[in-house]
Amino acid sequence: MASMVQEEPRGEVVAKSDAPREKKPSVFAQIALFIRQVFGELRKVITPTRQELLKYTGVVLGFVIVMMAIVYGLDVLFVWLTAYVFGVPGSA
Repeated sequence: MASMVQEEPRGEVVAKSDAPREKKPSVFAQIALFIRQVFGELRKVITPTRQELLKYTGVVLGFVIVMMAIVYGLDVLFVWLTAYVFGVPGSA
């Protein structure tokens, strides 16, 4: 914990610590640590079964089809509305 509080010249109050600063690891040590962490995270991954994969794929495809229908419907509506407002011949 902080042993003393000292005021900085800019008026900020900071805690003074007697503990030495930790040395920053080298670039190669940081890369090695990153790779170890990546493999650690990959060990936690659970791959879905074939049945789960088919179910998830169906849900995604169903959602995409529904969203495409909504966008298509809005597009047709806005085309009709624009043609009606601006009086394009043969659109009504």
